Amino acid sequence: MDTLKTTRYNLDPYMEWCSREGIPVAEGIALDLFEVAVGDWARTGAKGAIVNFKGRGDFCNMFLLELPAGGSTVTRQHLYEEVFFVLDGRGSTQVEMGDGTRRSFEWGPRSFFAVPLNAKHRHFNGSGSQRARLVSTTNFPLMINTFHSEEFIFGGTDFSFQDRFGKEEHYAGEGELYLIRQGNNIWETNFVPDMAELELTDYSDRGPGSSNIKFILADGLMYAHMSEIAPATYKKGHRHMQGVHVLTLTGGGYSLLWSEGQTDFERIDWKYGTVFPPLENQFHQHFVTSREPSRYIATAIGSLRYPWTEQQRRFNFAEKGQKKHGSTRSIKDGGGQIEYEDQDPRIHQIWLEEMRKNGVTPMFDAPGKLRV
Repeated sequence: MDTLKTTRYNLDPYMEWCSREGIPVAEGIALDLFEVAVGDWARTGAKGAIVNFKGRGDFCNMFLLELPAGGSTVTRQHLYEEVFFVLDGRGSTQVEMGDGTRRSFEWGPRSFFAVPLNAKHRHFNGSGSQRARLVSTTNFPLMINTFHSEEFIFGGTDFSFQDRFGKEEHYAGEGELYLIRQGNNIWETNFVPDMAELELTDYSDRGPGSSNIKFILADGLMYAHMSEIAPATYKKGHRHMQGVHVLTLTGGGYSLLWSEGQTDFERIDWKYGTVFPPLENQFHQHFVTSREPSRYIATAIGSLRYPWTEQQRRFNFAEKGQKKHGSTRSIKDGGGQIEYEDQDPRIHQIWLEEMRKNGVTPMFDAPGKLRV
């Protein structure tokens, strides 16, 4: 019987690590990353916070990293993947592979980049008077729960993932565009200087005027896409796996979330820096209430090149006999999208009232019907 008292079971190595790390842990359904408190983070040599959303799922999280004026991180190396978005500030990052090859690039607000797996890297704040704040989406929870050894993950193995390093021009904002189909077009790179300026491709399957591009970053497992919603319009409702962290870049508006069978909506108002991951298979719909288009980044696990789950494979690619992939196929046909004609009538009326409050002319005369 004494053995039963001392046996460790039902453990969560990731959450145990969070409690030991000694920095703030922010939690919620949605958070404004500019309002999240940070603390001294010995592991990085800067300030930081752990960001755990209710809908983050089992495999991903976010880290917030803040570099003081004139400051930098220590050189770091770890066996998990990480994609960064620069919320504010200007600076640079240096990356070094196992063979000593180095790359460096300068970033500013709305830059987006990936650190190749297990590469040594260091971030520098380029301002002597202003902080720099970056947020990263990682698969660290997957890795620490798999190996339950932070010594292994942060210990600095010598193995070099050379295929993750990318071309030299990928660190200068260049890349390769692969035109596959709506919703599957890819930009492969390691660094995007300004996500607000990147050219997107048509994604009208999700709604009139919508555009999109998906990313392959450092040939990694991490998923990312950027979408834009046309001014004074809204996208079709849809659902997918949990853990997709939605980060607003431009424009203003809100999202409605609900689970199948629910009659009430959960509303999230968003602006630059707001993040929320919908729950597993939770319907959600994005509404622009500004005269400007709205862009957002979605980051998760499982890229188009390396889908993580069978559900991702079904949703990312059209199945035999289907013209559309699962994320843009109607729920009536086994997909994850609600067509405008099938949406709850209250949704359009709520949006019209928001437009009236904001003094913005709606660009839809009816759901999905552009004003002529």
